[in-house]
Amino acid sequence: MSRIQGVMATLQSQGRKALIPYVTAGFPYADITPELMHAMVAGGADIIELGVPFSDPSADGPVIQKAGDKALAQGVGLAQVLQMVKAFRAKDSHTPVVLMGYANPVEAYDHKRGADAFVNEAAAVGVDGMLIVDYPPEECVEFAAKLRERQMDLIFLLAPTSTDERMAQVARVASGYVYYVSLKGVTGAGTLNVDEVEKMLPRIRAHVSVPVGVGFGIRDAATAQAIGRSADAVVIGSRLIQLIDNEAPVRVGPVATEFLTGIRQALDA
Repeated sequence: MSRIQGVMATLQSQGRKALIPYVTAGFPYADITPELMHAMVAGGADIIELGVPFSDPSADGPVIQKAGDKALAQGVGLAQVLQMVKAFRAKDSHTPVVLMGYANPVEAYDHKRGADAFVNEAAAVGVDGMLIVDYPPEECVEFAAKLRERQMDLIFLLAPTSTDERMAQVARVASGYVYYVSLKGVTGAGTLNVDEVEKMLPRIRAHVSVPVGVGFGIRDAATAQAIGRSADAVVIGSRLIQLIDNEAPVRVGPVATEFLTGIRQALDA
């Protein structure tokens, strides 16, 4: 059982919902990410999604794009992200970490260092899952197997436009959880319709046996609580990134902890 599966199983046995915050690695300062990750755990994070900066993101809205651009300008790439996870693991051996990003950095990493270098090194530093936006499930059977051999999960996005066929394809290879994108569009876009999410989740669960997390458009405790009534997990990113942007280094962690504490309390209420 992977760390993600263990945490999800424990939460479900307690009747609680997972809080999964997202931050871009290397934002807002190149060296602050491990400290920020610990602050997120202090605020109640059950799993951390760590964004790998990439120059041409297709699913990210302007807030996360800006964060990625700033991290890239500070020299943060996939190799640095893996070292950040390693530094985090020096003090936290429990909280699962999911890397979220795109195919190009992963394939460039293997091209430079050799076949399966990314998977091997991710496992070695303590990564627990991958969400690679532009890896379609029908082309990921072998990749998913390599991750499972190393106790890592492959996580996929589902959207309001996902067909039953696509859901079935995802169900064949996904593990850990699936991430339902609650809005048509990019991260941080639009207004979340809780009723539409509640109607969609039973359809997803008819195909997918792993827990279902919901993200995109969740910006406050009230929305998180409403989504948490039907979802297994709540994913929140753009709002957290907005809050820590332009903060002094000494304030980044406390701001993240305070924000997530409010979300955690609402989910547990």
